[in-house]
Amino acid sequence: MFASFSLLSAPGLGYALTFVGVIPIWFFASYRAQRYLLARTRWMGLRFGLAPGAWGYALRACWHWGLTLLTLGAWHPRLRWSLARYRHDRTYFGTQKMAQGGDALMLYPAFVHVLIGGVLTLGCLAISAGDVGAFVAALEAETPETLDPLTPFWRMLLISVPWLFYGLVHYSVEGRRALIGALGVGDVRLAPAPRVGRMLWIVISGNLARYFGTVIVVFFAVLVLVAIAASSNADFSSLASGDDFSDFSGLFQGLPRWVPFAIVALFYFTLFLIWNTFTHLFLNLPTWRHYAETMRLGGTGHLADIAQRARDESREAGGFAEALDVGAAI
Repeated sequence: MFASFSLLSAPGLGYALTFVGVIPIWFFASYRAQRYLLARTRWMGLRFGLAPGAWGYALRACWHWGLTLLTLGAWHPRLRWSLARYRHDRTYFGTQKMAQGGDALMLYPAFVHVLIGGVLTLGCLAISAGDVGAFVAALEAETPETLDPLTPFWRMLLISVPWLFYGLVHYSVEGRRALIGALGVGDVRLAPAPRVGRMLWIVISGNLARYFGTVIVVFFAVLVLVAIAASSNADFSSLASGDDFSDFSGLFQGLPRWVPFAIVALFYFTLFLIWNTFTHLFLNLPTWRHYAETMRLGGTGHLADIAQRARDESREAGGFAEALDVGAAI
């Protein structure tokens, strides 16, 4: 950032390098966060564990994500299987090491709908690029009524975009079923049977619930702010002057200077907490419940042969997990 300001007199390059530089650290942190969580997770009294390997995971993730971007997403099943194998082959349940079977080809049947929906969507957007330019020009000329906003190719998006959305959910569910179905814990086998239709309903209803829930909470928070301002004999004339609410200085005229900053900070952090809470309530928990209810285990008689593993006192996930919010923070 310093070089970007000093040599180029602009922050653009510094921001770009900062973004690129944090990518491997993000993958590094996600691996260590999983190790941190597994070390503190038990089932039937036996601890889980994850062997060290965060930098190896980060390098593989960067390599495969680069290929995925270059192939417009077609490499993603290979990425998904490679990273899952890297994690699962280093995961322990008690003293028993897990082993990821299968190969990347088993994920491509689940990826077919994503490919079809993606190709149709990109094709429609490419063919309709001229229509987009004409529509933008008409908007600038304030004559949008002279154009048909739904050309034949734009109408195709009404099919291709929902198809792509369904494909992403289908790929997520069936891909996880294939990966976990090929995962072995010694002689114990896992047989997941999640239903795509059920997960589709959870994704749609859960997202709607958290969006509307957050909007409702924000609405009532704004009412509280207005009530606080009203109780302090604030001047509301700026809101009624027709200036598009550009001047809110009168709202907090009767309050100490630190109060508006405290209210804004509280509102800001409360918004994120509410969003994360609704995500956990309406998306994460129903998903976990569905996968737990549809999971079956085979060879459970061999569980008695697995012994307790030593306690992993690793604490290296703490700072990374909270700083980058990789799913292991509050």
